[in-house]
Amino acid sequence: MSTIIVSRRGLLASVGALAAAGLAGCNTTQTAPAAGATPAPAPVGYRIASVVVDTTPLVGQSGNPTAQWAQDALPGALAQALSSHMAPGDPSGGTLSVVVNSIYLGGGGPADPDRMRGVATFNGQQIPIRTTSTWISSPVDNALVEQSNQNRVNALAVSFAYLLKKKLRRA
Repeated sequence: MSTIIVSRRGLLASVGALAAAGLAGCNTTQTAPAAGATPAPAPVGYRIASVVVDTTPLVGQSGNPTAQWAQDALPGALAQALSSHMAPGDPSGGTLSVVVNSIYLGGGGPADPDRMRGVATFNGQQIPIRTTSTWISSPVDNALVEQSNQNRVNALAVSFAYLLKKKLRRA
């Protein structure tokens, strides 16, 4: 009876090679477009060249940390939610202007959700946005109150951005 001794490195190398060979069949071939082929059409709908977020009304209502968190979170959330329509610097694109009027961080749960109100303006059309986000408290939140509140504002920003995307689609 013969025995085969394989080192740990040898076993890992052979398993890695086997996995790579199996995955190689999943890779599609990339080919250059033929000469004279038409490029893919541009996405249909509106084009956003730039985003401007104003949280000035929020400073008086909720204070600076909350307003600064919204100022920091909203542009990224809007860029992510509206990524298929973003065209930075496109001369044919419009400017999306968002004014955040108020943020209310509720007591938690569905009975008292967090709320954000604001107005978005795009191509001369004003779109009022009122969004909510449900927060369920945890013991960690009591120790890290400021971080918890910032996470809640970030969740509101994401909710705001996706609701705006939905309303822009209808407009």
